[in-house]
Amino acid sequence: MILAVLIDGDGRPICSEMWPGNTADVTTLIPIIDRLNRRFAIARVCVIADRGLISAETLAELEARRLLYILGVREQLVRELVPLVMTKRGREIDYEAKAVVLASRRYIVCRNLQEAAKDAADRAAILAALERTLKRGDKALIGNTGYRRYLKTIRDQHFAIDPDKVEDEKRFDGIFVLRTNTDLNPLEAMLCYKQLWTVEQTFRTAKHLFETRPIFHKFDKTIRGHVFCSFLALVLKKALEDRIAALGHAGSWPEIIADLDALTETEIEHDGKRFLLRSAPRPAASLALRAPASRCRRPCAKPPSIDPFQNVVPPPVRR
Repeated sequence: MILAVLIDGDGRPICSEMWPGNTADVTTLIPIIDRLNRRFAIARVCVIADRGLISAETLAELEARRLLYILGVREQLVRELVPLVMTKRGREIDYEAKAVVLASRRYIVCRNLQEAAKDAADRAAILAALERTLKRGDKALIGNTGYRRYLKTIRDQHFAIDPDKVEDEKRFDGIFVLRTNTDLNPLEAMLCYKQLWTVEQTFRTAKHLFETRPIFHKFDKTIRGHVFCSFLALVLKKALEDRIAALGHAGSWPEIIADLDALTETEIEHDGKRFLLRSAPRPAASLALRAPASRCRRPCAKPPSIDPFQNVVPPPVRR
């Protein structure tokens, strides 16, 4: 199955959609936009997506509808744009985001400093392993694309590390490129794109923390009900996190669950009377118990009043 979750700018789940497992991802985006307009009267939409989600046909549809977008681009175009920016600047890239217009299209060349440091460390590890391998013989390196990008041929079927290729690769450390038709400044566009991490985090939570999958049901409607229960759990999780934040704390969800699981209740009888005694809550559980009575400084998440089965396309779900 394919699952989609709509999340607002504050990270609150709004609704969910499901399709059969043989549905192509790229065919789901435009119908989602149409349903947003019909169900929530959202007329102005900016599509932010990774490079693998958008096909040429979908991009053409976005252009035809004059919808705003910020999209990741493929590596080949990255290598075309970065030298262009460097030529204009006349020196190494030392900024986080810069706009470039190429063939009447607007691109944002971005550099993530943390990713740049990681790329440099990864390359150093590869080069160290490559040097060790070259000392033992280089015939096995022919089919290794990770190594081959740093090699030059010195004679028939023999290789050596090419310093020029290594230096050229350094220019792309931490670099990624976006294509957009918005008028956002480069830094704003990059920060909007980086908000995709909230979507990824939501799916990781649903799949692993809430153990949505694997699913063992015989009927499509029970699969949909199972997934919708996980969606409601996401809504409640976000509401509790907002209330904990209103207390001036940031609770760790795994710690909250572990501490709540550790709570125990003991029944005792004394002088003909029965008493229920609860164990002292640990710090994270204490936050969770106090939070529902608190008032959020910003609007807390409210479970949307939607039909869990309204969001489903009729064809059978492939398990």
